[in-house]
Amino acid sequence: MPSPAFALVALLAMTTSSFVFAADNQLSEDEKNAGWELLFNGRDHTGWKCNNGKPIATPVEDGALLPYKSGGYIVIYDKQYGDFVFKCDVRWEAEHCNSGIFFRVEDPKDPVNTGFEVQVHSGDGIGKHDFGAIYDLVAPSENAGKATGDWNTVAITCRGPKIEVVVNGKKVCSMNCDDFDRAGYCPDGEKHKYQLGGKPRAIKDFARKGYLGFQDHGQKVWYKNVKVLELE
Repeated sequence: MPSPAFALVALLAMTTSSFVFAADNQLSEDEKNAGWELLFNGRDHTGWKCNNGKPIATPVEDGALLPYKSGGYIVIYDKQYGDFVFKCDVRWEAEHCNSGIFFRVEDPKDPVNTGFEVQVHSGDGIGKHDFGAIYDLVAPSENAGKATGDWNTVAITCRGPKIEVVVNGKKVCSMNCDDFDRAGYCPDGEKHKYQLGGKPRAIKDFARKGYLGFQDHGQKVWYKNVKVLELE
């Protein structure tokens, strides 16, 4: 008869074995069963293109997407999503680095004014242009980024007007688009940059469905484990 200590070790082994993590750029069995969709295969640009419609000029590097010098302002996945949970891992090596995760982009030719961006940025700031912010709209409650060179996991949830951002397991940002009902202004009274046809926009009028993408802002930033779960 096994000793109590052996039985406990065996139980722990069986318990932890159920938490099986997938390799990079693959889905775990749990994710497959839950309906997650893998958007990047880690080998090539299948499903991806530049926002100007051109093929991505920069090759896949070490199993990661690299928007840098891609030939467009952002690289986008060729399918639109509305309500979803989107996840990816991101890293950079430069001490001063800037990129962004775009979502619900209505017009790929003008992603800056027709989509949302979660800021990807080096440093430890907590402003509306720092890591984890919903760019120019909501500042993160904290900077949950890791040291330069380390991989960070970002999760973005969109459900109707509500958006939430989680960085490395910490909820850092959320907003309700319906609260942004004044053209050119945030609820806190500060101006934002979004406009259309030269006129300020109300964020509540943004499309609730659009493209996902990653920004080239002049520095090398890598993205992998790109996946999405559509919500009903």
